[in-house]
Amino acid sequence: MKVIEEFNLINNNSYRLNAICKKAYFPNKESDFLSMFKETKKKIIIGNGNNLILSKERYDEEFLILNNCYDKIIFENTEVSAEAGATLLTLSQKALGYSLSGFEMFYDIPSSVGGAVVMNAGSSGEEIKDLITKVRFLDLTDLKIKEMKAEELNFEYRNSFFQKNPNNLVLKVWFQLEEGNPSDIQKKMDEIKTRRWSKQPREYPNCGSVFKRPPGRFVGPMLDELGLKGFKIGGAQVSSKHSGFIVNTGNATGQNIIDLIEHIKEAVKERFEVELEVEQRIV
Repeated sequence: MKVIEEFNLINNNSYRLNAICKKAYFPNKESDFLSMFKETKKKIIIGNGNNLILSKERYDEEFLILNNCYDKIIFENTEVSAEAGATLLTLSQKALGYSLSGFEMFYDIPSSVGGAVVMNAGSSGEEIKDLITKVRFLDLTDLKIKEMKAEELNFEYRNSFFQKNPNNLVLKVWFQLEEGNPSDIQKKMDEIKTRRWSKQPREYPNCGSVFKRPPGRFVGPMLDELGLKGFKIGGAQVSSKHSGFIVNTGNATGQNIIDLIEHIKEAVKERFEVELEVEQRIV
């Protein structure tokens, strides 16, 4: 297991925010988790940092980072197991190589497997929960490794057992896919990527949709009506391409992003009487 002191998290969060943590752990095997949490359970856990807002520029806490580590993927017929640090991009590409269908919609979602399970990642009506059969996790309350079947995990829109019970750390996930035609799978993946890139602000660092979709509403059009498209606080800006995104136009701080989120929430509440819920995790 690699351990780095005074680690800069700038390349481990998609907003590319400058933030230093006291110590960073990069585990390689399951026993690494047990050993590091026996020392202290007080660690901030992040995957690829794709749904994360770092609110501080300096953290005295230790970080557990699942990025380019603990990412083994195994295919057995149509069943796939993946460690929490594997990415949805790698999973979808490997599934294509095995002529397996199911991960196409997640091809261009920048997330680790662990993070995707915690938030029940999805798009266009498809959710990761629909592919999951079982999850292996570490219960930090008793430091025991446990497993639960998908139907036990209480998946909801952008929510799960793990989000409601953060003392449980996803270690490994099993997925059930289907045999498919490689050309059809590739075509769907290409179409999804083209559609997302045409709508989303890929030219600036961002963490995707900031808010959960409220019932009967869409966040982007509400912000457009309020004239908030392009509105900035410091280096944080409501994207001029898609108002549902906040981008780092350069040297944004986590506090800039949080202040912008609060401004948006207050404006939407005042005009539409809608309480926006932040989808991204603030640390």
